[in-house]
Parts: sequence; C-alpha cells; structure tokens
Amino acid sequence: MAYKTRDVLDRVDRFPRVDIIHRPTPLRKLERLSARFGGPEIYIKRDDLTGLAFGGNKSRKLEFIIADMLIKKADVVITWASLQSNWCMQTAAAARTFGIKPILMLFKPADQPATADGNVLLDVILDADIRFIETDKARVVKAAQAMDVLDEAGRQVKAEGHKPYLVPVGGSLVRGDMDKPLGAISYVAGFAELLDQTRAIGVEPDYIIHSTGSGGTQAGLAVGARAMTPGCRVLGISASDPKGPFSDDVLEIARAADEALGLGLGMLPDDVTVFDEYLGQGYGVVDKAVADIIRLVFQTEGIVLDPVYTAKAMIGLRDLIKTGFFNTTDKVVFIHTGGTPALFPNRDKIFNFLVKKT
Repeated sequence: MAYKTRDVLDRVDRFPRVDIIHRPTPLRKLERLSARFGGPEIYIKRDDLTGLAFGGNKSRKLEFIIADMLIKKADVVITWASLQSNWCMQTAAAARTFGIKPILMLFKPADQPATADGNVLLDVILDADIRFIETDKARVVKAAQAMDVLDEAGRQVKAEGHKPYLVPVGGSLVRGDMDKPLGAISYVAGFAELLDQTRAIGVEPDYIIHSTGSGGTQAGLAVGARAMTPGCRVLGISASDPKGPFSDDVLEIARAADEALGLGLGMLPDDVTVFDEYLGQGYGVVDKAVADIIRLVFQTEGIVLDPVYTAKAMIGLRDLIKTGFFNTTDKVVFIHTGGTPALFPNRDKIFNFLVKKT
C-alpha cells in the first residue's frame, strides 16, 4: 500500500525546520535533450535553485539540521568534507544566517593548492574558520578518521566556552550531534514535492536519477519512492565511492529515516541502486567526457551542470539510455543537485578540453 504524499509530509512536519529555501523548486521537461539522447522522456528537478548561496541539495538538509542546532543551543557548527565542498559552503552560509559560527575541516591532497576560488572563496567571504588537513593523493578520507578530527576540534571549542554541534559530511550518516537522519528526512519531503509536481502534469515517474555522494539524498529519495510510489526506482550515480560499501551506507541511512518517520517500510538492499561505472578517474577529476557533457547540456537546454557531481550523473544517464536500460516510454526525472561553483576552480581543464589548440 502506498502512502499519500500528504500523509508522509505530516510525518516529516514533526521534525522542526527553519525556512531557508525556495519551495517547490522548478520541474520541467527536457524536450531537446530527450530528443538528442533518443530515449525516454527526461524531466529535470532544479534543486540547484533552492536559493541559499548558489543553491543545491544541501540546502534542503540544512533546514532541518540548523533547526536541530538551534534547539540544542549550539553557537558553533563543525563539519568536514573535501576542499571544494558544496556541503561545507552551504553549511557555512546557513549557519551565518542564524548567528552560528562555522568551522570547516577541509581535507585536501598535499599536491592540491588551497586557492581562494570556487567554494573556498565563498567560505572566505562567509568568514568561516577554515582548517586545511592534508591527505595523500588517493583523496579517500574515511568517515571515522574525519569524525576523530571533528571530535578533537569540538573539545577545543568547548574548552573555549562554546557549544559546538558536530555534523558529518553531507548531513547524511547519523553521527556526531545529529542523532536523527535529518538530511535523508529532508529528501523524503523532497520526493513528495517532486511527486506532487509530476502528477500535476499527468506524469508518474518511473525513475529518479541523481549524483550520489554522502548518501543522504539518495536514502531520502529511496524511502520516498518506496513509501509513495513503489513502482519508481531511484538510481544513484556515484561521484566518489565504489558501490559496494557505499550502498551499505545508503541503506543504513534509509533504514534510519524509515524508522524515524515511523513508515514501517522495512527498507531492503534492493531499494538501493548505485552505479559506480561513471567515476572516471576518481572523485572531482575532470576529464574530456565531463567537459563535453557540460557543453552539451548548456547548449541544448541552457542549464549549467557542475563538473564533480551532476556532469557525471548526466554521463551515466546518457550511457544507460544508450545501452537500453530504459524503455522509450519511461518517465525519468534527473535531479540537479547543484555544485556549480566547482566550475571555476576547474576552468583551465574545462577550457583546454573544449578549445582546440592551433
């Protein structure tokens, strides 16, 4: 039995949230791109237009997470991610809006300069306390390692007389001071919003496809799909991790969200679909395929993708169409999760891939 969207939203509304985004974000059909790809009907949900800073999926999560900080009387938020993190910048922007000081632990490879560009520039403008932590070239930072760093920073902040709130990357896994899967809960609500929009134009989505990074967005979408339209399948295109261990994280978050909302779905491994075939050379590495798909979508639909997340998700969508994954009658919704500030630190690579040298 499927839940009505209003029934699910009533459960979501039990969790406090602040008002920092524009809702609903736009939904429209990509007529020209659908024709170009020669596959199913493609729609786009513009969560890059949420309104906070440069927009993005993190803003939905932060409505709930900032509310939790305020309830717990935190005056400092400490979080972590990679150097050009959308999550960290969005967290800093939301925190400053509510008078909370942001401390950002930015993990960067030793060979990567910490230039004031893209999200780092925005972090500086926000006057965030930025702390760079060097890693090796592999760029893989384990969550446990990062939370150890956050714990140490939290102890220092407490010793200075402040009340810190520690939150994991992406606001996804239940860690630190976030004791409920608030990021995922926000995307259960996001799925209900999307479903109301598609049904208003007479469309029942068969697939939702998006870039998946820390797992909270995908977990929330998967719970929403299972609860409200079980025939819809959520596809996550991984931007960073192999699908095996990452799928386990998404399932953990989804089960926590199901429990927190009292839906009784019993989320299963089959509810989580992750593709890791489109990682290219790794997280954040821009190659010619990324540059080409950014150009194609911008030229075709006037929509700018980012090089780290949404470009790789669109590469995945195009390839899945090419290999016959979808039926031509399917309705596929691509969620633009934001991240466009990452274009600018990668401008030279993108420029060189797209401009022929004479």
